[in-house]
Amino acid sequence: MNIHPTAVVSPEAQLGEGVQIGPYAIIGPDVSIGSNTFIGPHAVIERHTDIGDNCRILQFASIGGDPQDLKYRGEDTRVVIGNNNVIREFVTINRATSADIGVTKIGDNNLLMAYCHVAHNCKLGNFVVMANSANLAGHIHIDDYAIIGGLTGIHQFTRIGRHAFVGGASAIARDVPPFTTVAGNHAKPYGLNIVGLRRRGFDEETLKALKQAYKLVYRSSLLLADALRRIRAEVPDIPEVRQFVEFIEKSERGICR
Repeated sequence: MNIHPTAVVSPEAQLGEGVQIGPYAIIGPDVSIGSNTFIGPHAVIERHTDIGDNCRILQFASIGGDPQDLKYRGEDTRVVIGNNNVIREFVTINRATSADIGVTKIGDNNLLMAYCHVAHNCKLGNFVVMANSANLAGHIHIDDYAIIGGLTGIHQFTRIGRHAFVGGASAIARDVPPFTTVAGNHAKPYGLNIVGLRRRGFDEETLKALKQAYKLVYRSSLLLADALRRIRAEVPDIPEVRQFVEFIEKSERGICR
């Protein structure tokens, strides 16, 4: 371990091998930090926070603060952060309330750029990218490989599907189905995330099936329930199409449409 002499580290914190803590950083009680994780200058890691291995948390980040929720009554909830995450300057990640999943959770291999905010009870999957100043209200779930453009605000209880792309400076008030691109205030759909899907190795047959499903939902005059029935009947039954349909069927807020 390499802890700068000006850092303040609680004796109740648990630090793994190879942890580096920069000048004036503060590590609170009941904090665990995994091996080879770097905590930058002036970063604050408050109580009830678990951070995995090989993370980089840069200067002035604030993790584990109380949720900004008037219903919060001091319950001992947590922030849980996985491995290989990069959390840039001035990012804020709040602990959960006891509602919903009862934890603010971030998976592995995510990039949160400067000034992002992750509110209470949010859940991020793996390989998520949040560009500068993207802001999540409470109880938002973002699935694997989603990309959130800078200066975007997302309404509480909203879901963002896997491999979705949200354009910059957007306002998201409805769920964003997987594999799609949305943008605007309020956000509207602009087709599949074709560039991102090709970069991740999706083959042309899969893209063709997803295009069929997308057209039935967004470019037909069908009611949504009828469009989903047509997808099940007419579009190849592959995992990606099933994920697209099931996400829409489970949407409680409705989808960007």
